[in-house]
Amino acid sequence: MTDKQVWLITGAGRGMGIDIARAALAAGHAVVGTARNAASVTTALGEHDDLLAVPLDVTDPAAAEAAIAAAVERFGHLDVLVNNAGSFYAGFFEEMAPEDFRAQIESTLFGPVNVTRAALPRMRAQRSGLVVTISSTAGIASTGDFLTAYAASKFGVEGFMEGLSTEVAPFGIKTMLVEPGFFRTELLTAQSTRYSEPSIEDYAERTRATVAGWQSMNGKQGGDPAKLADALVQVAALDEPPLRFAAGADAVELFETKAQTLLEQAAAHRALSSSLAHDA
Repeated sequence: MTDKQVWLITGAGRGMGIDIARAALAAGHAVVGTARNAASVTTALGEHDDLLAVPLDVTDPAAAEAAIAAAVERFGHLDVLVNNAGSFYAGFFEEMAPEDFRAQIESTLFGPVNVTRAALPRMRAQRSGLVVTISSTAGIASTGDFLTAYAASKFGVEGFMEGLSTEVAPFGIKTMLVEPGFFRTELLTAQSTRYSEPSIEDYAERTRATVAGWQSMNGKQGGDPAKLADALVQVAALDEPPLRFAAGADAVELFETKAQTLLEQAAAHRALSSSLAHDA
């Protein structure tokens, strides 16, 4: 890839998407910023010769194809796709409406699937490209309440990107998962988070405590999304970007804890687990 790349960033009208777009522009790249309302991209970032705002609902495969086509028509190629758009459906599994659980999967897993599917033919034709997907530490380990749907979508994204990496590597295409810890983004705002309606008394006390906890955390998370955006631009420029990038000290700690937990679980019943082969 050349020094000046063309980046397509989903969810670029608010939150971390704005920071990623701003960092890519500052690094001298061209940016195709997408959002359900394309005007929100230019409102956030202003007018720029190297910025194209495109409407995109990531759950719509046809819209994803149109966004990729618009990027190539304007800039001639596509180097970096950043799957950033997402949402948070929060609640206990038993209290979450089936349609809300499905909506979480549609936006946070099938959104990246749709946009990546649209981008790969172009990247494969040019024999280069990088697919970056913003996952979460909830895709590494689900800790705490209210995370069943969100963690399911993020664990799915992790498997999707890990499986895709070897399929597209022969064509010069790389993938990178970014797992942020707690960053001061808009994820916990009313615009991004939808709480399930309490309906089961057995969960009532924990529901009140968990909602209060999430709401009190909003705007006080320790991570700086602008620093994360700058770091993402740095690692994306590497000849060999990491398959996974732990974003934040809390993410690094969670990676290490999960790795140790897996080792302990593997060892706990090693003899029984290893005795399951057919007898000779």
